[in-house]
Amino acid sequence: MAKQALLVMDVQNAVVARYPDPAYLPRLREAISTARAAGVPVLYAVVGFRPGAPEVSTRNKMFGGLARNPAAAAAGGPQAMEIHPEVAPEPGDIIVTKRRVSAFAGSDLELVLRAGGFEHLVLTGIATSGVVLSTLRQAADLDYELTVPADACLDADPEVHRVLTEQVFPQQATVTTVAAWQPDD
Repeated sequence: MAKQALLVMDVQNAVVARYPDPAYLPRLREAISTARAAGVPVLYAVVGFRPGAPEVSTRNKMFGGLARNPAAAAAGGPQAMEIHPEVAPEPGDIIVTKRRVSAFAGSDLELVLRAGGFEHLVLTGIATSGVVLSTLRQAADLDYELTVPADACLDADPEVHRVLTEQVFPQQATVTTVAAWQPDD
């Protein structure tokens, strides 16, 4: 059986605030509890930049505004980029900081996964069409076994979420639900 890790991505205060779904965090918390009970490590991927966002080009459509207006990166204060308290890490959890959409981009995630002997990733996070899609594609190209509990992912557009989880993700991952996910699968 491949060694698993649960990856919780972009569930930061500022991101959660943009995707209001009162049922989402309790479902994600359930997935985290299931992982912990089974001894599956929980890793967090967060987006973050140095003061002034020197890692961001003005040509970057998603993050370029930070390069053009560094004060925007500080908007909301440091707590805006903290992991939401309802799903906060526990001592011993690993947090990686990414610089782009994929959890692998600009982070040391692959180094952490390889050093830990992880071969199977369970992907969760906000947004399905952003970090989950980008990370799934890159992880598949890196030959990880993948599982996606669809209801532990969230997107602003329910139809995009549906198409991704029902038609796109199954080509490279096992798609399930939080309730049906068994960490030893």
